[in-house]
Amino acid sequence: MKRDVFQAVADPTRRAILSLLALQAMTPNALATHFDTSRQAVSKHIKVLSECGVVRQQQTGREIYYHFNPQKMKEIDIWLERFRLLWADRFDQLDSLLNDL
Repeated sequence: MKRDVFQAVADPTRRAILSLLALQAMTPNALATHFDTSRQAVSKHIKVLSECGVVRQQQTGREIYYHFNPQKMKEIDIWLERFRLLWADRFDQLDSLLNDL
């Protein structure tokens, strides 16, 4: 099943995993130590992140390291840009209103 990047960030645990991977590549076992869930649960989140393309894996010997793929997050940034422009415009209008008062 093809997933999109929005599914990757929809879950708080996956967002936490992405935050950890943004700092350094990690194995599933290393990631699991940061959560109060099983390694299998963390592996399921990693699978979703892989299917979304926001993490990639690299085999090093017997270990699999997961790396953050920031380029894939660009889709979210592009989507959010419309809202940034809207918010900026509304804040400018609010500033004008407050200055007139």
